[in-house]
Amino acid sequence: MAKEHFERHKQPWKADEAGQLRTLAAKGHGLKAIAKALGRSEESVKDFAKKNKIGIAKKR
Repeated sequence: MAKEHFERHKQPWKADEAGQLRTLAAKGHGLKAIAKALGRSEESVKDFAKKNKIGIAKKR
């Protein structure tokens, strides 16, 4: 399985991305959907959300 390529790999988060993350999380989107929308890895989104106390819905 090929590793996914992320445009924003190791790039600092911008204010608009943080805002978009907050908006998507508030709407109840899951980690995978948010990561895809932002063009970032799930790990990156999860770490940023944790550091900034942004709750992301757990999708099962």
